[in-house]
Amino acid sequence: MSLIEGKTLNRLTRCLAVAAVVLLAACDRSGSGQATAPSLRVLVTESEQRDVPLSIDMVGSTLGTKDVPIRARVEGFLETMEFTEGTFVTEGDLLYTIDPQPFQAKLVEAQSMLAAAQTNLAKAEADLARIKPLAEIKAVSEQDLDAAVATEAATRASVRASEASVELAEIELSYTRIKAPISGLIGLTQAKPGEFVGRDPNPVVLNQVSDINPIRARFSISEREYLILARNYLAQHPAEDREKRGMRSDRPRNMILILADGSEHPEKGSVVATSQSVDQETGTYIMEASFPNPTGVILPGQFARVRAPYETLENVVVIPRKAVSELQGLFRVYVVDAAGLVSVREIQLGPKTGDDVVVETGLEAGETVIVEGSQKVRPGMTVEAVPEESALASQESADG
Repeated sequence: MSLIEGKTLNRLTRCLAVAAVVLLAACDRSGSGQATAPSLRVLVTESEQRDVPLSIDMVGSTLGTKDVPIRARVEGFLETMEFTEGTFVTEGDLLYTIDPQPFQAKLVEAQSMLAAAQTNLAKAEADLARIKPLAEIKAVSEQDLDAAVATEAATRASVRASEASVELAEIELSYTRIKAPISGLIGLTQAKPGEFVGRDPNPVVLNQVSDINPIRARFSISEREYLILARNYLAQHPAEDREKRGMRSDRPRNMILILADGSEHPEKGSVVATSQSVDQETGTYIMEASFPNPTGVILPGQFARVRAPYETLENVVVIPRKAVSELQGLFRVYVVDAAGLVSVREIQLGPKTGDDVVVETGLEAGETVIVEGSQKVRPGMTVEAVPEESALASQESADG
């Protein structure tokens, strides 16, 4: 073999060795030595079996048991304000005074007219007493007697009219001293001393007093919700019990008042007033519930949500509402078994309760359902199931 042929053979041998190494590496990548792709990570939770109380939430606003406007019933200049705004007043307390001088003068005038009428009546009675015996002996004519009788009757009527005028003047004078019609919380005044009140455009309603213990919440419910509450109450209270209590069949008990900050009022309430019919334009039914308010924390005009419990479902399967997906009117959930294998399950839903929903059929208690990441999975896939509680705890630790 020549030198050239030997070099050529060595190059060929090295090329074959490199090609073998590359081929083996490729086989390793395509064979059992290939790195396994990471599985999809999803958040899961277990379906629970528990008792579920059902209720209806209704939005409304609060108002006092009595909300009484304080009106200026006569015109005049406001002289004094005898209370502190935003405090409690007692029935009969003096609130405002209006300049009484015009009404005092009117009273004096009415009293003087009454005195004149009484004088005329005394004269008419005396004339009649003198003429009657004379008429009996025909000393005066029947016409004179009739005139005396008529004069006496007219003057007597004049006295009654004058007495009414005096009484009216006294009433108008009393209106210059405006007193609290009920005990309760009084608000901000609409007029200050020195202003002319009692005639538009000047203030007529000067203030408002509200009895806030108990407090009321007014709300409206749909016709469907009304039927649910009414039938539930009928089922729980026999007819003789309703008659004894004096309650109508559409008045549920143990209502809960939820305030604007989401907190629950500690005192339970009951419906005390309702409209007589369903509004045909809106399809709603108006109700008022009364709640004890001993601390006076709740004021008229606040936002309120009233919750009316009506039934408790026992030992039902419950899952988070976010675990449910809908497709063409069918509801389904993705279930993960112990090996991480995903399957899809069609379910029948029951009532909603907060963030959860009752599952009537299609799912058993204790099964693992996907609550986050279900849009990325398909039946038959294998996933890494992470309990939602653990993920939330880890996130809180990281944030902390």
